[in-house]
Amino acid sequence: MGRLLYELGRVDEKTRIANERGSSKAGKSSFSWAWELDGTVEERERGITMDIALQSLVTPHRQITILDAPGHKDFIPNMISGASQADCALLVVDAATGEFEAGFDRGGQTREHLLLVRSLGVAQVIVAVNKLDQVNWDRSRYEEISELLRTFLTQSGFHPSKSKFVPVGAMLGVNLVNRTGPDAATLAAWYKGPTLVDLLDKLEPPLRDLTSPLRLPISNVFKGQGSGIGATGRICGGIVQVGERVRVLPGDESAVVKLIDVEEESVPWAAAGTYATLYLTAIDPIHVNIGYVVCSTTDLVPLATVFTARIIVFDIQLPITAGASVELFHHSQDVPATISKLVTSLDRTSGAVLKKNPRVLTRGLSAEVEITIRPSSLSGPSSSTRPIPLERFSSSKDMGRILIRRGGETISAGIVLDIIA
Repeated sequence: MGRLLYELGRVDEKTRIANERGSSKAGKSSFSWAWELDGTVEERERGITMDIALQSLVTPHRQITILDAPGHKDFIPNMISGASQADCALLVVDAATGEFEAGFDRGGQTREHLLLVRSLGVAQVIVAVNKLDQVNWDRSRYEEISELLRTFLTQSGFHPSKSKFVPVGAMLGVNLVNRTGPDAATLAAWYKGPTLVDLLDKLEPPLRDLTSPLRLPISNVFKGQGSGIGATGRICGGIVQVGERVRVLPGDESAVVKLIDVEEESVPWAAAGTYATLYLTAIDPIHVNIGYVVCSTTDLVPLATVFTARIIVFDIQLPITAGASVELFHHSQDVPATISKLVTSLDRTSGAVLKKNPRVLTRGLSAEVEITIRPSSLSGPSSSTRPIPLERFSSSKDMGRILIRRGGETISAGIVLDIIA
């Protein structure tokens, strides 16, 4: 992404040189472009993305906010937080011999990432097959990778018309914005399709839910410069205005929106689909946390400790049983939970009930389950369970999607059917 931002004029020459010198001095010269988005000391020392980085770019017809998410398996929770705020996905895969296979074979991160973003409602995906220069711009290698991914994308629920592929050599800047220059000559001999920016420019903005109540799941919190506390996130529904009083759930506190920042510019209001920072006053910062939800004072998000969900079980080794301890992910919220009851197993196509009260759920099944939130281990054994802001999928698609992980593996995804308690 760093090279793409440079090609589009979002990174100046001074910054490029500083990143090049800094990464070379650290013994990681090949990561110089990544340093534009990997800004923390630990990310630069380890040479991996660990947290969500925010940037923006402009194409001829689109203004795009980039959420650069980590790919490493140790930071999947941060990847989920980023994916839950996305409208579209840009997947960058390594075409180098053995590298693609390591990510795509069973247990690889490429498969999990695609399943995650689709489960979180992302319908459009661009696959950039990168580092083709390392395999001499081999057309057969590009086509092999594209065909494998095209099949998997279709199986994962992506419509073929919404899945696009593009060959690139990002380090050399080939086919990001153009295919000019000697480095691009071999690719240009057999590829006549769009560049990466051409595909980004044709992404279809989804319909925004402007008439629904305000919903903003908080993905980041920081202390403002004399303007209250900053709460950042993507607005799922409704509109928020400067001066408006809002509620922050699951607490009992309300706040006043003093300022709204979008793309580092102050604006009087922001609507659904916008990645915005609200500067909140008249509230104790202890009541504003990552995973909380800013909402309208007149139409609150329901709070749940027990709910039912319809889930799809992924390609798991161990079956899911009643009483299984899991991690529940909802936007940037990550809480311990229990699959307290297996209600029914369902036909994935028709939704018809196959079996009531099944003993186990195995890979590929669809099912209705009951999920109970557990107290956080950090709160102590006698603490009460803190409810989480959650909505039925029928009321809000963005607020009604969940992911379930166990033992460092994403085992299922689903939608909230009903809130019991």
